[in-house]
Amino acid sequence: MYVDSLELMNYRNYNTLNITFDKGTTILYGDNAQGKTNILEAIYLSATTKSHRGSKDKEIIRFGDEEAHIRIHIIKHDVGHKIDLHLRKNKNKGVAIDGNKIKRSGELFGIMNIIFFSPEDLNLIKNGPSERRRFIDLELCQLNKLYHYNYMHYHKALGQRNLLLKQIHNKSELIDTLDIWDYHLKEYGKNIIKFREEFIMMLNEIIKDIHGHLTGKKETLKVIYEKNVSLEDYDAILKNKRKLDLKYQTTQTGPHRDDICFLINGIDTRKFGSQGQQRTAALSLKLAEIELVKKIAKDNPVLLLDDVMSELDNNRKQYLLKSIHDIQTIITCTGYDDFMNKAKKNTFMVDAVYSVKEGQVSKK
Repeated sequence: MYVDSLELMNYRNYNTLNITFDKGTTILYGDNAQGKTNILEAIYLSATTKSHRGSKDKEIIRFGDEEAHIRIHIIKHDVGHKIDLHLRKNKNKGVAIDGNKIKRSGELFGIMNIIFFSPEDLNLIKNGPSERRRFIDLELCQLNKLYHYNYMHYHKALGQRNLLLKQIHNKSELIDTLDIWDYHLKEYGKNIIKFREEFIMMLNEIIKDIHGHLTGKKETLKVIYEKNVSLEDYDAILKNKRKLDLKYQTTQTGPHRDDICFLINGIDTRKFGSQGQQRTAALSLKLAEIELVKKIAKDNPVLLLDDVMSELDNNRKQYLLKSIHDIQTIITCTGYDDFMNKAKKNTFMVDAVYSVKEGQVSKK
């Protein structure tokens, strides 16, 4: 799969934009705050309906306008597909696939598989558990529609249960209705745990060799799924913690409190790893993500590298460039000459280059 073209209207700092991409590697270069990342964000949003920045639709729409449009054309298994997104300030976004409107975002997942890699991702290991859960959720939602279904219904049930816990504080007679939301929470929560267990198992099969190459076989990386509750104990613990939930008016038990641990030579890298070890583990994770998509989706993902090259040392940069030679990659950078010199040294082919300045894109 690859992105063939992208059209934007009233998107961020773009009035209009029409850009085509090569099947191989496309470079977007220019100074900071010129609109390079906005292009990557639009591609990612077309695959997931969400901004990688966590931005709301009204924040994405060009200042002074009421709506924005994204149209992306992709080629998947030699067949062309068109995805249209209509963003509106005061309404839900409209999404259409090949001209047909869809009602649920889950219908979009799986059409495009996008991997976004930014300098912030290098801090994934040392940051909080919510970011590590987000990594699992975003990847699994793209790869598995059943996961997305269970994820959405779980968080809907979680929200309703937490609301009910607050209401019971003033209306104690509502406590009998907790059983209903407990049932739904366990039903969807157990499925989420099963999918995550399988995902981590597959991830470990791939990441060990990648990390070994990056560290010259000096370190061994293992990813541990730290479940907040096991499948076997879910029912009992949720019931036993009801009094605690009522006291704090929030749900203490479930996969919304899971985490991932990264062990390097048996040591928890989140707490005791150096910055270099944490960054290498994060890079290994992203490279493993590419291989997972190939294995599960039976297709190549599109890789978006947002100025990440400037954050990597030469060895990691060299390994990354060697690892992405067979997939479509769109790279943003500020130092074009420096990047091209390093690419030539690594015999890395660049197929198309665009200059981005003040929302204007021109081919070099």
